[in-house]
Amino acid sequence: MTDLRQVRHLATEIPGPRSRALMARKTATVASGVGTTMPVFATRAGGGVVEDVDGNVLIDFGSGIAVTTVGASAPRVVAAVREQAEAFTHTCFMVTPYESYVAVAEQLARLTPGSHEKRSVLVNSGAEAVENAVKIARAFTGRQAVVAFDHAYHGRTNLTMALTAKALPYKHGFGPFAPEVYRAPLSYPFRDGLDGAAAARRAIEVIEKQVGTPAAVVIEPIQGEGGFIVTAHGFLPAIAAWCRANGVVFVADEVQSGFGRTGQWFASEHENVVPDLVVTAKGIAGGLPLSAVTGRAEIMDAVHAGGLGGTYGGNPIACAAALAVIETIEADGLLDRARQIERLVTGRLIRLQEADKRIGDVRGRGAMIAIELVHPGTGEPDAELARAVSAAARTRGVIVLTCGTYGNVLRLLPPLTINDELLHDGLDMLADAFRASLDS
Repeated sequence: MTDLRQVRHLATEIPGPRSRALMARKTATVASGVGTTMPVFATRAGGGVVEDVDGNVLIDFGSGIAVTTVGASAPRVVAAVREQAEAFTHTCFMVTPYESYVAVAEQLARLTPGSHEKRSVLVNSGAEAVENAVKIARAFTGRQAVVAFDHAYHGRTNLTMALTAKALPYKHGFGPFAPEVYRAPLSYPFRDGLDGAAAARRAIEVIEKQVGTPAAVVIEPIQGEGGFIVTAHGFLPAIAAWCRANGVVFVADEVQSGFGRTGQWFASEHENVVPDLVVTAKGIAGGLPLSAVTGRAEIMDAVHAGGLGGTYGGNPIACAAALAVIETIEADGLLDRARQIERLVTGRLIRLQEADKRIGDVRGRGAMIAIELVHPGTGEPDAELARAVSAAARTRGVIVLTCGTYGNVLRLLPPLTINDELLHDGLDMLADAFRASLDS
């Protein structure tokens, strides 16, 4: 990454000829259900940029969907991965264990909210970790029902598709799904106008009437695919308090919002919520596949011996990367950097909102910021505008992702290692994309 210039540069049109050729090969060999956001193929990445095979250098406002929080080639992570790969790549922790798995569990116990005794299990993906959290909650409580929320996204496996709210593209045609999954209304301040206490009462009433006492409530402290929804102040603590009073396991899905993304280690900390179980993935290992469930010892230890694990869970290379990610976040002050990014980005976006009534809401924390686009006057979601603006930004060399139940949200997820110049340049291009959409 040392020789990768941190400057946006367009050497060709987007996509360039080499990317077009590779896309033709992809179409011929990769299942059509595997979509891509950008029509370019990466060759290098680091800091706040991605370079493609045609020599274009793009500003990265996506971080591989919140994964490369410390950058796509962070020096400590690269060194740790190289050293571990030279030692051994795999033994299976369940066969011949190794220290790095234990060290990651120790760090998770230190970093996740709460001072209680904790245990962890390491697996591979966010969906796998969510599934394990549900298994653990069911084993502990002896109950089966699980409550998720409107707009939720928890993964693409059968159980996590059941937990996920959005049909297209995640659930359509793939059922039937796992049973005993119920849905409660989420606090969505921009659309429901409720304060946290009122929104929590509404959700709890639905749970009590339609479910009773579930095994677990699973919630993203800040929703990801659902639209980067930040619940009204007091909503999360009220739901957590109801769970505690009723013996329900409170599961915080911090897959997208964890590991410094929001300016705290975990988004739950913004309201001093201490989950029973915390699910982590994405930014945990700098791009290597690793995820975890960390929680209260008495809950985690309720599962019988051999009931948790997997062949690749807690792979030694991924564990080495995770330890290097944690070191990088702490040594380089990246929690503070996330808060700096929040101030810069939201300041720019609010000014853009003041000039463009199609921007209904600017929200988020740290380097997890969203713009919700609407039809002026009605406030109805404008997914077509989101598609147009994101596409225009990409042709200008900025990677911008969309999300939201209605497809009308632009989400900005820059690496915490991005510099201010790139942030301003990327936001300039985004503003230019908005102006271009008025002319189209």
